[in-house]
Amino acid sequence: MLVFHEVDDVDHWLRSTKREEVFGPLGMTARTFVDPAKTNRVGLIVELTDVDTFQKFLQTDAAAEAMKSDGVRPDTLVMLVEP
Repeated sequence: MLVFHEVDDVDHWLRSTKREEVFGPLGMTARTFVDPAKTNRVGLIVELTDVDTFQKFLQTDAAAEAMKSDGVRPDTLVMLVEP
């Protein structure tokens, strides 16, 4: 899955361990990417076995707290799945 969104502080987002903390127990891993134009746009390649699990997780308080901690702007979230 490809995930794109904006963050408040790219350096903080890159240093954060929240992705590992929340994705790891779900059996997911993520590779991070940043916009070379130095915008606040970032991206992830999320390796997962079940898209539904990821989408359900996004509806939890834990996901909201993790996004808030990382400065993720939820209204900018775009997800693309492999057909």
